[in-house]
Amino acid sequence: MSAGTHDGPAGRHARIRLTVNGEERDVVFAGYKSLLEVLREDLGLTGTKHGCELGECGACAVLLDGQPVLSCLLLGVECDGARVTTVEGLAEGPALSALQAAFADQGAAQCGYCTPGILVTAQALLDRKPHPSREEIAEALSGNLCRCTGYLQIFEAVEAAAARGRTDAPAHRRTGAAR
Repeated sequence: MSAGTHDGPAGRHARIRLTVNGEERDVVFAGYKSLLEVLREDLGLTGTKHGCELGECGACAVLLDGQPVLSCLLLGVECDGARVTTVEGLAEGPALSALQAAFADQGAAQCGYCTPGILVTAQALLDRKPHPSREEIAEALSGNLCRCTGYLQIFEAVEAAAARGRTDAPAHRRTGAAR
């Protein structure tokens, strides 16, 4: 199936195929929707949060082909054929990823609203650089705003996850196999 549009009862719709958290998905949605809206409303993946919807807070961050992006700034139709990893895709089954476990252990989440975007952004950093410095962590997360923690616990959690290491490949590195 390739990307396309068609007129439905509510006007122009788009049809795309993408791989979300390791599972190939076909989705039909209103063509004006952002990737954020497609993930939450059409695919039921509500871990990714609506924040400012202006690209300023980072709450909507996901990985697109392994790179952190702000899903509120991308149209869903731009993502045909892409690999998308949301916070739901970081863990394998019921077990938390090393990063998620470190966040829980370090008390890095308070209200939790910013946490999904921070987790996927931090995961991209750890995938690229398994043992980042505090400065590299701060730089990588500079687009993710948190009003509760003061960032210290977040930085410590990323450092703890880096120290633990990962024993298996993250979900977004797996190729198309459905779970």
